Amino acid sequence: MDEKVMLGHGSGGSMMKRIIDEVFFEAYAGDELLAGNDAAVLSIPEGSRLSFSTDSFVVTPHFFPGGDIGRLAVCGTVNDVATSGAKPLYLSCGFILEEGYPIADLKRICASMAEVAKEAGVRIVTGDTKVVNRGHGDGVFINTSGVGVLTPGVNLGGQYCQPGDKVLVSGTLGDHGITIMSQREALSFFADIESDAAPLNHLIANVLEAAPDVRCFRDPTRGGLASTLNELASQANVDITVDEERVPVKDAVRGACEMLGYDVFQVANEGKMVCVVPADQADAALAAMRASTYGQDAAIIGEVSASTEGRGNKVYLRTAFGSTRVLDMLVGEQLPRIC
Repeated sequence: MDEKVMLGHGSGGSMMKRIIDEVFFEAYAGDELLAGNDAAVLSIPEGSRLSFSTDSFVVTPHFFPGGDIGRLAVCGTVNDVATSGAKPLYLSCGFILEEGYPIADLKRICASMAEVAKEAGVRIVTGDTKVVNRGHGDGVFINTSGVGVLTPGVNLGGQYCQPGDKVLVSGTLGDHGITIMSQREALSFFADIESDAAPLNHLIANVLEAAPDVRCFRDPTRGGLASTLNELASQANVDITVDEERVPVKDAVRGACEMLGYDVFQVANEGKMVCVVPADQADAALAAMRASTYGQDAAIIGEVSASTEGRGNKVYLRTAFGSTRVLDMLVGEQLPRIC
């Protein structure tokens, strides 16, 4: 096997076959991928509704504490599909590789993808590979698309949030964004900080079982919790109020945000889930989250209320000092290329 990616690996000839066989197939190929057809034929239960999502990943550095670009690619798309209440089943994976990229690093990425796909219970069934000239990429970009099936009666969305509902978050905020910034800028902290990238489809399924009237799930990735809650408030024409002291944040992350001048509520997450549920099911949903490997720090952090006439839809933060401020969406780019 070649040690570096070369233009010939994207040419469609024998070199491309070699990288497919010895890197991608070796890492995660199942029957559908090994068939070698232009399209995978997939089994879907009759009468099911499908959930479909796609995302592209361009993070730098490619490897960081708690994960890598491959883990992000699988987790990100699995979580997007799962927010609809669907059970993710199949993923596609497209690679854009830069000439000269080390094959050993590519194998490491693929091994990470295979590991987390197995954990999530999904299969990578089709893919694509392109190679660009040296200097015209950033080593590796990945696109993943995902398909899942919805059970009858599950209809989730931000538009269903209602006054009186409770807002939950599945764990500590800001871990991923601060990890990427610290690696990119070679910052060191007294405490270890690592990415929270994780597949949350099993956590979501458990919450749905415990709290069947869940209004919606949303993963607070780019723009963080603040942007996610503002999107939900706008969709449902409601206000949302969050209690700052209830929001779980690691001390090291909070300290890093204060040092760097970031608002932790606007910092990206890749393994956390926001959930809005009726008040009478909030405790059950919280218990289901905390029973999951990735939800042990879950908390009920706020509530939905009727929108104040003439003010538009707002998200408010009750601060630790007893005051209340508006929690705005992220404007511009705070942490570039976090996924």
